[in-house]
Amino acid sequence: MRMKRIKIAPEEGLAVYHCISRTVNGERLFDDAAREMFRKQMWQVAEYCGVRIITYAVLSNHFHLLVLVPRAVTVSDAELLRRYKLLYPQPTRYQVARLEVLEKKLTADAEDMGAWRKQQLAMMGDVSQFMKLLKQRFSVWFNRTHDRYGTLWSERFKSVLVENGPALRAVAAYIDLNPVRAGLSADPKDYRFCGYAEAVAGNQKARVSLAAALEHTDWRLTHNAYRRMLYGGRRKVGVASLSAAQVEQVLRDGGALSAAELLRCRLRYFTDGAVLGSKAFVSEQLERYRQHTGRRKYILPRPLPLTGELGGLTALRGQR
Repeated sequence: MRMKRIKIAPEEGLAVYHCISRTVNGERLFDDAAREMFRKQMWQVAEYCGVRIITYAVLSNHFHLLVLVPRAVTVSDAELLRRYKLLYPQPTRYQVARLEVLEKKLTADAEDMGAWRKQQLAMMGDVSQFMKLLKQRFSVWFNRTHDRYGTLWSERFKSVLVENGPALRAVAAYIDLNPVRAGLSADPKDYRFCGYAEAVAGNQKARVSLAAALEHTDWRLTHNAYRRMLYGGRRKVGVASLSAAQVEQVLRDGGALSAAELLRCRLRYFTDGAVLGSKAFVSEQLERYRQHTGRRKYILPRPLPLTGELGGLTALRGQR
């Protein structure tokens, strides 16, 4: 079933999405300088849009983001202007002049600022707008820097709606283990371009986000709990040697894999499952989707072939 992206209504509370996007033709275009620029722009655009980055991983031809989108809140003119300025950390003379004009008009409550306010507010609290703005701004920088033109990305982006709790923690660890699966690092803390490494390095935003995901307030407790999820015994580079089919066969044969072992395998439920969480959560989102689209065909949530700490997770789509 081809599904539209599912959104949580503001009154329902927070929504968490695992977002993925790849370069055109999967080309390995991003060197360290490009990944560093993407990381900087990601934090800038996230603050502008009012979303929280829980964790992320940027590789040479794709990226993963775990994004928390809060319920809609009132944003003052002063806050709108502050967020807008974040998009221009080193403004040109023209941009400086424009910012000064905007500030004067907002202070004077000019009538013609209504359209500007509406335009800015439309960009906030929406995962689609956040991803669109981030990818557009990075594409402009990348093409200009590398003397190229045309599309940089192979697709709009994929996303999975993730339930808070065990599913969120599992997806966070799965994302931070990307450099390990790719054979780039034996320890994600040594891979500069992922959320866990940035948190270990002392970035307060990264630490607060991971702590919230693990339902802790103390970084030391968060770090200890997260490392247990990430490791659990295996520490070799490129340990993701089991395919999804092999994982399922092992489990059917009664051989339980630990959560850490499973998270180091490429499980497409985490990237193509559409919705991930408990059976009740997935069923609720499926019913809302059917009501919204008028589809009558009933689809059963797909239990993931996992045991232990990850047992009970369910996805809307199976692995294709």
